[in-house]
Amino acid sequence: MSTTYDVIILGGGVAGMTSAIYAARANLRVLILDENACGGLVNWTKVIENMPSYTSIGGMELVERIQEQVEALGVDIEEAACIDSIDLTGEEKIIEADDTIYKAKAVILATGRKPVPLEVAGECENVHFCAICDGAAYKGKKVLVVGGGNSGFDESIALLDQGIEELLLVEKMNRFFAAQSTQDELTSHANATILHSTEVTAVSCDEKLESVTLRNIATNETIEYPCDGIFVFMGQQPGTEIFQEQLSLDSDGYIETDELMATSLAGVFAAGDVRPKKYRQITTAMADGTVAALEAERYIRSLAG
Repeated sequence: MSTTYDVIILGGGVAGMTSAIYAARANLRVLILDENACGGLVNWTKVIENMPSYTSIGGMELVERIQEQVEALGVDIEEAACIDSIDLTGEEKIIEADDTIYKAKAVILATGRKPVPLEVAGECENVHFCAICDGAAYKGKKVLVVGGGNSGFDESIALLDQGIEELLLVEKMNRFFAAQSTQDELTSHANATILHSTEVTAVSCDEKLESVTLRNIATNETIEYPCDGIFVFMGQQPGTEIFQEQLSLDSDGYIETDELMATSLAGVFAAGDVRPKKYRQITTAMADGTVAALEAERYIRSLAG
């Protein structure tokens, strides 16, 4: 594989892969580097019903179809890539990953967002962030869901659909934030319980998870809840740590861009959930990726004079 490209895309989610499609069709040499597997958070989505051209499609199936198109265009993809260092400040962008140095004229940052962890859980292996990915292992068992937003309620329903014996959802705030219809659907399940004003203060996990300690914030009372797995949905944080010293970020750590996806550095563009934006949908990620690739192409052509 070549280590010199026209465009390197960090992140193989929908935004990154859309960028790759447009850049490759412009006859640019393109590389995608992803620290995990291509698809990003879309892999965690069981059913997508708001994607134009599909009445209904599974998240993983959609990712597979996009990735097939990307690969058919000759884009190089490196998954499970460990990014060691990155220098975006020069005219030539330099990225070191897995002891290989990659160089490019332009970079598109599509590193998305990552789940906020449950710190008290430490390294417990029974803590998860995706019901569709990991819920099947807990059929007939008891699980705790942390987070009272739409994701927490939606993923809880998905867990129950997979045969969870007992589910407890807790939210630290004094109310839930999910759509009322979703709340009603979850509470209609006889084996589901929901509690607000409740936080996880400790996790007992040696070789496997045994129980969690829950504290009622209003009364300060604590209880031990035996469970087999924990699913965490406390929000997302942008994947910008590795280049936060080189780019302008907003107060929440998202990459600041203009309407054409340009960042504070020439030749560096951002797309998708890593940007501050009101709506975060598959279609908006695709739109960002499209614009970023077209602007990257324009930038590269300008270098040639």
